[in-house]
Amino acid sequence: MSLLNRHYTHPRSGLTNTEMKCHCTQSKANVILLRMIQDELPMLSLPDSIDLLISARWIVPVVPADQVLENHAIIVHQGRILGIVSQARAAELQARERRELPNHVLIPGLINAHGHAAMSLFRGLADDLPLMSWLNDHIWPAEGRWVSEAFVRTGTRLAVSEMLRGGTTCFADMYFYPETAAQVAIEAGMRAQLAFPVVDNPIPGAQNSAEAISKGLRLHDDSKHNELISIAFGPHAPYTVGDETLIRVRTLADELELPVHMHVHETAFEVEEAVRQSGMRPLQRLRELGLLSPRLQAVHMTQIDDQDLRLLDDFGVQIIHCPESNMKLASGFCPVQRLLDNGINVALGTDGAASNNDLDMFGELRTAALLAKGVSGQPTALNAHSALRMATLSGAQALGIAEQTGSLEPGKFADMVAVDLSALPLQPVYHPVSQLLYTCNASQVSDVWVAGRQKVRSGQLQLADQDGLLEAVNEWAQQIQIGDEQHDA
Repeated sequence: MSLLNRHYTHPRSGLTNTEMKCHCTQSKANVILLRMIQDELPMLSLPDSIDLLISARWIVPVVPADQVLENHAIIVHQGRILGIVSQARAAELQARERRELPNHVLIPGLINAHGHAAMSLFRGLADDLPLMSWLNDHIWPAEGRWVSEAFVRTGTRLAVSEMLRGGTTCFADMYFYPETAAQVAIEAGMRAQLAFPVVDNPIPGAQNSAEAISKGLRLHDDSKHNELISIAFGPHAPYTVGDETLIRVRTLADELELPVHMHVHETAFEVEEAVRQSGMRPLQRLRELGLLSPRLQAVHMTQIDDQDLRLLDDFGVQIIHCPESNMKLASGFCPVQRLLDNGINVALGTDGAASNNDLDMFGELRTAALLAKGVSGQPTALNAHSALRMATLSGAQALGIAEQTGSLEPGKFADMVAVDLSALPLQPVYHPVSQLLYTCNASQVSDVWVAGRQKVRSGQLQLADQDGLLEAVNEWAQQIQIGDEQHDA
C-alpha cells in the first residue's frame, strides 16, 4: 500500500472512506435540521422539561452554511443541542431555564486552533523583533529561567479567563507541562487540545524527546475518557526536531490515530535554511518522513509555492492561520483564499499572547478577512460567513472534533456564544454576521456556554478566584521584570 493510500483516501475532500459515510449522513441531518427550522416537521420528542431554552434575535448555526435565523430559539438538554425552532414553537416548551436575548446573535463557540496559553505571562516582554531574534535572544532565555508548573498554571489560567470572556470555548495549546494546562482547562470547564511539545534538546519538564513523548502518552492515557480534553503530538518545528524523532512521532501518531501539531513554513528564512541544509523544503521533508496526512495540523504556513500547494491538497493537511502574530513578527502571509479555492481546510489561531499580544478571536477574524482580501487582491475573498466558519467548524475539523462542536447542530455539545449588538457603535445592523466580523470585538460577548454550562453570564466571567488570579499574575510580572532588568544590566 502506498504512503498516500495509507494516510488519505479522498484528495479533494480530505475525508477517509469512513468520514465520507459520516459526511453523507451529516448532509441528511442538515436537510432535517432545515426542515425543523422551517417548522415543516412535527415537534421533536422532548423530555417533559428541558434544561435550557435560549431565544435570540439572530442565530447563526454555521451548518447549514450561510444561514442567519431571525427570532429562533435553541433547545439544550444534558449539555447537548436538541434542535433549533421558531420562537413560536419555543413558547410551547417547558424549560428549567429560559434566556431571552432580544439584541443578540448566537453563534457556535469560537475555536482558537493554535496558541501557547501560559505565554500570557510574557505578554509585552519582547516586542517589535523578528522571529529568530525574538526567540533566541528573549523568549527562550526567559522560558529557561521562569517556566515551571506554577508558571504554566498561572499563565494558562490567565489565558483561559481571557479566551472564555472573549467567546472562545475551545483552544489548542502547545506548551510545556501540558498536564498542568489540561488540569486548568478541566477546572474551568473549557474544551482543549493539548499538544505535548517534542524537541530534541532539553525543555522544561523533559530532558529529551523520549521523556517528552513518554509523559505525553501518559497524559493521553489519563485524558482519554474526558470529553473536554484531547491530546496531540507537538513536535515544535522541522528545524528543532530531527528525522529519528519525527519518525517515532509519526509511528506513534499513526498507531494511536492522534493529531500532530507543528509550526511549519513559518518564515522564508526557515525554508531557505532547510533547502540549504537538506536540499528540500520542510514540507517535502515531512512528506519523505510520512508525516503528511489529514492529522497534520500545520501552523502558520506563510511560505507556500505550487509544489507545497499540491502536497497540502493531496494529503489533506490541516492549515492553522495566525495572521496577527505573523504580521507582528513580519513572518509573511498565508495565502488563505488560494488554499480555500483548492479545498484545503484552514482554521484560525491567535498564537501566544507574547507574539500577538491578545487572544481576541474577534480581532483575529477581522484581521484574517482583511488580510485575505489584501493578499489575494480580491475584495470578495474570505467573506463574513467563510471567516466565521474558519473560526468555528473549520477549527473543529482541524482538531478532529467536528462531530462534537463547531456548529449549532442537533447532537453536538452546546458550545455557544451570545454577542450583544445593541451598542450605539454597532448600529444599524443590516447583516449581523458582517457586524460580527468587521465591527465587534471581544467586549461585545455577553454570554458563553461550554457543553451547556454557562461560563460567562451578562458579561461576567463565572470562574472562581479571579482576584487571586490577578494577584498571582502581578507577582509573576514583578519577578520577570526585575529579572529582565538585571539581565540587561
